[in-house]
Amino acid sequence: MIEAKHGSDVALAKRRQEIVSVRSGIALGSNLGDRLGNLREAFERVLVLNQPSAQVLFSSIYETSPIGSKPGTPFYLNAVLEIDFREAPITLLKQVLEIERTMGRPSRRPRNASRLIDLDILYIGDLVLNDPEITVPHPRLSERRFVLAPLAEFAPDLVLPGQNVSVAELLTRLADPGKVVRIASTLKRP
Repeated sequence: MIEAKHGSDVALAKRRQEIVSVRSGIALGSNLGDRLGNLREAFERVLVLNQPSAQVLFSSIYETSPIGSKPGTPFYLNAVLEIDFREAPITLLKQVLEIERTMGRPSRRPRNASRLIDLDILYIGDLVLNDPEITVPHPRLSERRFVLAPLAEFAPDLVLPGQNVSVAELLTRLADPGKVVRIASTLKRP
């Protein structure tokens, strides 16, 4: 495991730039416009980041209640996928942010605001990074039913960095009362 919680800025910068080839989890969400179309477009764009011929794992699509948002906020569609990415963690972040930007997400917006697309890096193998540019695993991953339920579909036995129980066990222990309902079986376009 690469540990970057402590150390100099130079060491952190170097770790963000290290090239790794690992399985990387990415969450997709949308609650504006054509939510299903937005998820499928983002899915197709993220697939381009996968190593050629490497397996892509992905969940069903779930409709989920907004968490920490204003009353009346539209429900989200959420899904999770896992790709094999072979570049520096900061490169993955930049590419994910570029997908969001090209799909119309503003770079500055209030926290928990509605959005056309939201892509979050959940994990990059067993890497632990915590700095101003990139934090993995995602700091609230273990608290979010709308992420754990889809992730548990294809990786129930995965033990995330910093955890000592599987994704499936985290899901059973979760106090989050948010509504999470599976609505579609695939992210692939018909």
